[in-house]
Order: sequence, then C-alpha cells, then structure tokens
Amino acid sequence: MKVRILIIDDHPSMIEGYKVILSFNDFGYEIEVIPAYNCEMALNQIEPNCSFNIAFVDYNLPAFEQRNLNTGIDLAKIIRKVNPETKIVFLTSHSESIVLYDIITSVNPEGLLVKSDFTADELLIAFDKIVKGDIYRSATVKNNMKELLSNKVYLDDYNRQIISLLSKGIKTKSMPGYINLSMSSIEKRKANIRTFLGIEGGNDEDIINAAKKAGLV
Repeated sequence: MKVRILIIDDHPSMIEGYKVILSFNDFGYEIEVIPAYNCEMALNQIEPNCSFNIAFVDYNLPAFEQRNLNTGIDLAKIIRKVNPETKIVFLTSHSESIVLYDIITSVNPEGLLVKSDFTADELLIAFDKIVKGDIYRSATVKNNMKELLSNKVYLDDYNRQIISLLSKGIKTKSMPGYINLSMSSIEKRKANIRTFLGIEGGNDEDIINAAKKAGLV
C-alpha cells in the first residue's frame, strides 16, 4: 500500500528523521514524503487539492501572515476543509494542557504525540494504527487530558487564548490586536478566568501562576 505523507516541520532534520523511520516500517507501506518547512510552503501543497493520505503537522511553524496562518492548527483546519479524508497527526514539543486541549478541540486530529514521549517504534505503531483508521494519543496527551478534564480546568477558546497571551507577556491593552474581542469583553473574561482559577482579585501575574499550577501553560 502506498501512503502519501505531507510532513510540516520547520526543522528539516526532523522531517528526514521521520522519513527514515517511516520508510523502514514492517507493515508493507510504500512511503512517499513531501516536506514543508513553514505555513506558506504547506499551504502550496494543500491548496487547491490536498492529495495526501496523512499530514504530519508541527504546532509551532513560521507564519504566513498574508493568509493569517500562524500555527499548525490553522493549517490543519484548511486540510480538513480541502480534503476531510486526509488523516492529521500532530507531532509537537508542547506538553502544556492548554495547547494539547486546543489542538484536540480545534482539529480533533487522528494522531497527537508529544515529541519527548515517543520512540521510533512508537511512531511506527501509531502510524500503522492511524492508517488503519484508529485514533492515537501518546502518554503525555492521555495523562494531561485526563487530569485536565477530571479537574474541570478547561476553558473556552477565547479564555484559553487570553491565558496563552498573558503567558507570552502580552499586555491586556494590546490583546484586541491578537484576538477578535473588545477591551471590555477581555476584561470581563479575565474576571471570569480569575474566578475559575480561584484567584478572585488577582493580577495578570497571579493568573499566569495559577494557570501554571493547573497545568494550563
């Protein structure tokens, strides 16, 4: 069986590593790998016709601002639209619950693996399962999502974006330039976030610290 794979990662050595691992599979798959090193290169492969069986996507990628593509999630959404049959696998260095939760809720990929989790053997096992129609989550993903949901420390998209922006040092007054919310809406949401995290009256630093304790950033 021939499997066409798009691998999107800004580190060429990582792509070559994945290619070597996948090529030496024992499942009888003939591998064809097309690399893309940033959002623009990936978009050129995806549009107008995404003919790949599987797309391996990194979360952090050089942006393509003309199309407002900033992360692997943005690309994955286009893949879903252009060809829903393409199976999406996120391979990410991020183990933060808020990022993993965002990937799952935004894209619900067929595969989600934290890079520090898996060996070459596990990647091959995951690859085989995904090709055959199964869903695969690596150990860190399973553990973090189980804890996140059991503690009910999950938030909607905008609130998670606000926490993420705060953790990156973005000031509240600058946030309307990053998310489609008014200043008053952002302030109201920050108040809800404080209540949600149990830090009524806390400042931005308190929000970040509480979010870190909850495993959100």
